[in-house]
Amino acid sequence: MPARVSNFWHGPGEDEEGTAQNANDDAGHGVVSLDDVRRVAMGLLARREHSTLELRRKLGRRRFPDTLIEEALAGLATDNLLSDERFAEEYVRSYAGRGQGPLKIRHGLVARGIEPQRADRLLYNADHDWQALAEEARRRRFGSVIPAEYKERARQARFLQQRGFDHEQARSAAHL
Repeated sequence: MPARVSNFWHGPGEDEEGTAQNANDDAGHGVVSLDDVRRVAMGLLARREHSTLELRRKLGRRRFPDTLIEEALAGLATDNLLSDERFAEEYVRSYAGRGQGPLKIRHGLVARGIEPQRADRLLYNADHDWQALAEEARRRRFGSVIPAEYKERARQARFLQQRGFDHEQARSAAHL
């Protein structure tokens, strides 16, 4: 039997305009099917790759029943429309391209439900030269001239560490 939930297209307790509904008002409530959950999930996946955990959380925020969410996620994975491996590869490629280091990227992957071992494998078996990426991030932010003052080089190394590069990568790129 399909479950009854609040309007899943909008936030809980909101109507189409985003205004609060009366808790006793039945407007906006309806019967939800697996097709409804799958349609919303595919709309989210059409925008970008998601991890299984991310998609589960987003569907849960729309107040879909857990059983329908799990069934929809299983079907999407079976149809190869949802893939944690593909998500993780795209995440690494995207964030490395933005000048983020491996430590920050790993943290983001794990927070999105990717196993730490898989994250490590993707980061360190990838075609990324993290040292070269650290040097490029430093050059983009501070220019190509290496400062003579130790204090300024240390500041640049701290910047790289905040971007997720490890201590040695940051020190080497900042010429410490």
